Amino acid sequence: MKIEFETYVVLISFITSFFAVFLSNGIIIGVPAIAQEFAMNNVIQNWVPTIFFLVVAVFTVPAGQISGKFGVKKSLLAGISVYLIGSIGACLAFSTESFLIFRIIQGAGVAFLNVSAMAMVVHAVKPQNRGKALGFTVTGVYLATSLSPVICGFLVHNLGWRSMFYFVIPFLVLCIILMILKIPQEWKTYEKDKIDKTGSVLYGIGILAFIYGFTSLITTTGKILTVFGLILLVIFGMFELRQKSPVFNMNLFRNAKFTSSNIAALCSYIAVMVVTTILNYHFQYVRGWDAQMAGLILIITPILMAIMAPNAGKLSDKIHPQKLAAMGMGIATVALLILTFLNKSTPLYIVVIAMILQGIGMGLFSSPNMNAIMSSVPPKDAPTASASQATMRTIGQTMSLGLLTLVFAWVMGSLELAPQYANMIVQASQTICMICTAACILAVFASLVGIRSKDEFNTKRG
Repeated sequence: MKIEFETYVVLISFITSFFAVFLSNGIIIGVPAIAQEFAMNNVIQNWVPTIFFLVVAVFTVPAGQISGKFGVKKSLLAGISVYLIGSIGACLAFSTESFLIFRIIQGAGVAFLNVSAMAMVVHAVKPQNRGKALGFTVTGVYLATSLSPVICGFLVHNLGWRSMFYFVIPFLVLCIILMILKIPQEWKTYEKDKIDKTGSVLYGIGILAFIYGFTSLITTTGKILTVFGLILLVIFGMFELRQKSPVFNMNLFRNAKFTSSNIAALCSYIAVMVVTTILNYHFQYVRGWDAQMAGLILIITPILMAIMAPNAGKLSDKIHPQKLAAMGMGIATVALLILTFLNKSTPLYIVVIAMILQGIGMGLFSSPNMNAIMSSVPPKDAPTASASQATMRTIGQTMSLGLLTLVFAWVMGSLELAPQYANMIVQASQTICMICTAACILAVFASLVGIRSKDEFNTKRG
């Protein structure tokens, strides 16, 4: 049976999305073992996942323009290759510093991978099937989110934390082979544009200063860096509006549907990214479970997301995607509200109910919201739109984990995460969930604003 070209595109997007998330999410299970081997305190320990998302956020916007100029296929191949190098290096890490350096390399690769994979789907798949195709891509994300705690829990418990990185290597090699043999076509939409180096530098330094400062906001240096970062990002936005070939087309934000969907994405990831870490800490440090047991229970939310995502994506080709997004975030809000009362005596079935609601809500939100972002711009701007949604996701994820670092440092100081400090862990977790509930509510309102907008979705094929 001959496999169609579009099927290969969706398959590659699915695999790359899966393994981009697999380590970024699964590593949370392995963090206690990594921290123990390298003698990390709780602040450095929380930087293991945070530094990855920070680097992804820094490189994602430039990746949009670079992939549009030099080709989506070339950028995707480069991203997978760099991610592969970072994964091999992490297997061989011998210290905290070397391990974090290879996490930085992984983040750079994933930035290009995320942008290029999504842009390739938009270019190659017919508009009437776009929501369905994007839904399968999101399913890859959620399957990785659901399976990574189980797989990584098993690997860490039985083979050690380095086995997580060994596991992804053959799949990344497979993606490179499929790209070379089965994707002959290339897509270049910004071929005649010059690379906006000044804009890239302004954005990179601005987002780096803002997020790093945010993670240490309780210090004077943190406050200064946060304000400095915000100022640079404002300057970046003003600078881009005057450029003939901007690294990011700020005029896209004149479209209310594009803007509202991006804001909703940012708020949603701020709200939900940290939940897996909080529940993992709750299960391992408060309830005293091992990594394998914690991984098994953590599968509940993402497996429901994986079930919901393709169906919600397909449905968003027929129903206004932002209506579905608003409904999904409303359900997720209830889940976060329940978790604000999480403590050592909370019955397990209450925790499971919250996880189920979060899974249903985010599964209903993500694919339609992504479809709204990618369908609200002209086909030529697909790389920029892809970079935008990836940036909102990574900034949201990084801020979410930054919030984790900030609140835990405020509550626990430099104490290590350990069962004897369970009460402090509970206090920090409850504070974070309250903030995340507010972020969920903002995401709901953003989606409602988009629904009322008179801007139209693009239905033409690129």
